[in-house]
Amino acid sequence: MLTTLLFAALLQQPTAAPAPPPAPPSPPPLEVGAVAPDFAMPGATRYGTLKPPVRLSDYKGKTVVLAFFYKARTKG
Repeated sequence: MLTTLLFAALLQQPTAAPAPPPAPPSPPPLEVGAVAPDFAMPGATRYGTLKPPVRLSDYKGKTVVLAFFYKARTKG
């Protein structure tokens, strides 16, 4: 009977979770003066976010300045 209880307890123990898949390799860093790769990101105005994403390729041939305000709209 004790063997049956131990066997049942071993069966009920959770098994180890499978390891997550490895992360894809990150691209090499850009060199100073290199052309930026095309990307898309949510656009925003003072009234809220824009529905279609903003793409860098939309501004080809124009000067683009990216500004990040990491504490905007936070309590910090």
